[in-house]
Amino acid sequence: MEFFRIRKSIPFMRHALVFNVISFVTFLLAVFFLATRGLHYSIEFTGGTVIEAPFKQAADLEKIRTELTQKGFVDVTVQNFGSAKDVLIRLPLKISEGNQNEAMEKQKNTIIDTLIPLGLDYDAEVAKNNPKANKLRVEFVGGQVGKELAYDGAIALLAVCIGIVAYLAVRFEWRFAVATIIANLHDVVIILGAFAFFQWEFSLPVLAAVLAVLGYSVNESVVVFDRARENFRKMRKATTEEIFDAAITGTISRTIITHGTTQMMVLAMLIFGGPTLHYFALALTIGICFGIYSSVLVACPLAKYLGVSREDFVKPVKKEGEPEVISAQP
Repeated sequence: MEFFRIRKSIPFMRHALVFNVISFVTFLLAVFFLATRGLHYSIEFTGGTVIEAPFKQAADLEKIRTELTQKGFVDVTVQNFGSAKDVLIRLPLKISEGNQNEAMEKQKNTIIDTLIPLGLDYDAEVAKNNPKANKLRVEFVGGQVGKELAYDGAIALLAVCIGIVAYLAVRFEWRFAVATIIANLHDVVIILGAFAFFQWEFSLPVLAAVLAVLGYSVNESVVVFDRARENFRKMRKATTEEIFDAAITGTISRTIITHGTTQMMVLAMLIFGGPTLHYFALALTIGICFGIYSSVLVACPLAKYLGVSREDFVKPVKKEGEPEVISAQP
């Protein structure tokens, strides 16, 4: 399906060097912010307190969040789980004095005292005499668990990159594989750099969004490179730049439809999803925008710089007693 068809190729590759310089500077800035400011990790990575709090009626999440913030708690995450009466609260554990157990107990008591006026279904006497009847659950996520999650996340990112390179090397050509993975890692690093610069919270949902962007961007690169491979076989007199220009122009309509509809859904989550989905949707929004840019103005120039040419897809074949002819490989 196409909304429109452009008959004349747009000369994207003519301005490739300018866009590559912009990409390189943006990439270096992202790396600089990551190195100097670092990511603002959520409690899944740093450790903290997780509270499952039942309420007598539907909980007002915004009021709960405001009250906890006024009590001095920072980076508080408040969301429903299971039903409107059940609330999940996550916040970092601050140990200013005493040991960890004392800090946890003090934090727990402060939170309970804050939530009881808001309708928390909790009775201290009942909880003391009959612990099984206590619906309030308080758990501590240790720093060691956070380190394991960070390590597992890095391994997942590495595994995705290796899988992408292996697939594209078999599906297309190794130069396309290298160009695609560099372009997609460019998107990932820029997302992480934005989170480091603005000190947005980096949580497990954001990590999932980064992995989703990595796979999503590959799809666009595969479509463009597949059209380029076809053009190398059809456009025998065209240069490499003209091949890529035709490939990008020929897939523009599909790109606008695919990325436009996806971005509409992500923006709906960003605007109406509340604090729970905010950073997840924000990471996807940045990734989708840069995914289009990198697939067109980063991956294709990189493939050209790596020396991709018609000979990689159309091999010369010599037959005994006959002049050399060109035969397209399937």
